[in-house]
Amino acid sequence: MAPDLVGTSPEYDGAGRDVTPGIHDHHLHLFATAARMNSIHLSQCGSEADVIRQLRTAGPTDSAEWIRATGLTEIDGQIPDRHQLDQWVADRPLRIQDRTGALWLLNSAAIERLGSATYPPCVEIDASGQPTGRIWRGDQWLREVIGSAAPSLKRLSQLLAAEGITSVTDAGASNGAEEAHLFAEAIARGELTQHLTVMGCESLPLSTKFERGPLKLLYDERDPVDPHTIAERICHARAQNRNVAAHCVTIGELIIYLEALDLAGGALPGDRVEHGGIIPKEMIASLRDRALTVITQPDFIRCRGDRYIATMPEDERDDLYRLSSLVDAGVEVRVGSDAPYGSFSPWQAMVAACTRETSSGAVISRGEAISAHAAARLFGIDDPAAFRIGAAADLCLLGAPLRQCVGQVHNSPVETTFIAGVPVFER
Repeated sequence: MAPDLVGTSPEYDGAGRDVTPGIHDHHLHLFATAARMNSIHLSQCGSEADVIRQLRTAGPTDSAEWIRATGLTEIDGQIPDRHQLDQWVADRPLRIQDRTGALWLLNSAAIERLGSATYPPCVEIDASGQPTGRIWRGDQWLREVIGSAAPSLKRLSQLLAAEGITSVTDAGASNGAEEAHLFAEAIARGELTQHLTVMGCESLPLSTKFERGPLKLLYDERDPVDPHTIAERICHARAQNRNVAAHCVTIGELIIYLEALDLAGGALPGDRVEHGGIIPKEMIASLRDRALTVITQPDFIRCRGDRYIATMPEDERDDLYRLSSLVDAGVEVRVGSDAPYGSFSPWQAMVAACTRETSSGAVISRGEAISAHAAARLFGIDDPAAFRIGAAADLCLLGAPLRQCVGQVHNSPVETTFIAGVPVFER
């Protein structure tokens, strides 16, 4: 490896092995992912009995401590309330995040910790005026009430580097001045070594530590929103010289976004569709004509695919997390993990992009699969511009030839990861 590429760091003998550009995760949630590392994982629980067993055996022994769990899938198609959670755990405060990340569930002991103040709209109230235990998209409010400190990003940053990830975009819709301070502090302390772009709300400030990204637009069909309201926020983003990025998992959310963009004067290059969970074929041209970038999660086909097969009509599955049809139509596509709601391993995502296989080996819309060569391009690991003299040396030294890795290995083949010429990971 040439000294020009590694700056003042030691010269490395690559011994003939392949070197690739570092990978950018275009959509994840850093603090939520770090927090999940210290949580009970329920995603593999197949029954209510499994959930109860996990909560009671893996939770903290101190009755004053919160039990925090994530990844809950609906039990028999039903969303539990506080009373059902009381049957699971009654003697300590319990909060569970569902598999989508949109919902927190609290038992009665946890609700008591919230106090008796007036509840915001995110807190679901029953007919008697009491909380049901369901909190919809209330992460920020819940953090403020509970008073939990932000977790360290050090371990997560090391794990990302082990995957060859040298830059990330945090997609938190509520990122503002407080989150900007936390990110800047994590970078200054050396806890987060990856280059960082931060999406967020209107109050997100500029920073010398990270790049301020698009204004994040988050809404869902549970709470219908007027496209004119979204258009006003888009106009505010333009005044801040920012792009916009909208959470669009459903068709309805995508339609609202496109209408709002048109009301606000049209899309600009760099405006984004986050997820593109369901994109009907007839809407692909609309994305291309507006020059929108779709940030998709191919690994959701692997980790959620079996559930999609069990719950969705077959004729709707072709619209799930499209890849080849978008690329072939000329739509700009980038990849994000949506961690912690998906795996942050780009190598697993590449396999899913090339095979469209679920965890059980079933296939969803094989026509949306892409080639290994296309996957390398999609993940940015065949970009020749990364090897220009003077370019930032964000590079990965692989333990096997790249052609044997893309779309074929689930575990990271990265031996060494360099960020700005400095080795931040060595296997």
